[in-house]
Amino acid sequence: MNRSLAFQVLTLCVAASLVGCAHDHESCAHAHTTPNAAVANGFPLADPITAPASLTVRSADFAEGGAIPLTHVFSGMGCGGGNESPALAWSGAPEGTQSYAIVVHDPDAPTGVGFFHWSVFDLPAATTSLARNAAASPPAGAVMGRTDFGTNTYGGPCPPPGAPHRYAFTVYALDVPSLGVDATASGALLRFMLAQHTLAYGRLVGTYQRSESP
Repeated sequence: MNRSLAFQVLTLCVAASLVGCAHDHESCAHAHTTPNAAVANGFPLADPITAPASLTVRSADFAEGGAIPLTHVFSGMGCGGGNESPALAWSGAPEGTQSYAIVVHDPDAPTGVGFFHWSVFDLPAATTSLARNAAASPPAGAVMGRTDFGTNTYGGPCPPPGAPHRYAFTVYALDVPSLGVDATASGALLRFMLAQHTLAYGRLVGTYQRSESP
């Protein structure tokens, strides 16, 4: 899909949603509380999609709910990590899966919309894992989108000093071999496209806490 056209479609969908909410507050509230939307501290971790959360996602580098090692933390902006994408593996894809996408998002970032740290899509259906630092050399055919760092590669955790932040590594099984967007796609545009093509998804959440400045 042409990027400008996709943006126009997204804008129209948001406008239609707002008009509907103005007339039906109850249904609007229900629409924003999906059955698979786990909410913690006011931040939804789940995407607003109806596909089942049936994929199992794991990493050899950190456990569910565990701390993300310094190797995978951003290098820069006061953070001194190795900035290597962690190893990921997934299973449980449904029949009809034609490709995968991965999005890494921090819902706790003080931006109002979180922070996109990595997106990679059009991963071949035969791919069920990525080695550590795969962002440096992604599989053939895969595309990495634009992150909120303004780059097209993995950018590790680098929250402000203080409370720990959560980092959701979400894998999507898709019903198309390609999403039809390119490396200029933002996290918001990518999620919009994913909502139309996701058969199932799974999520691994790690945490990282930056020490208070001296």
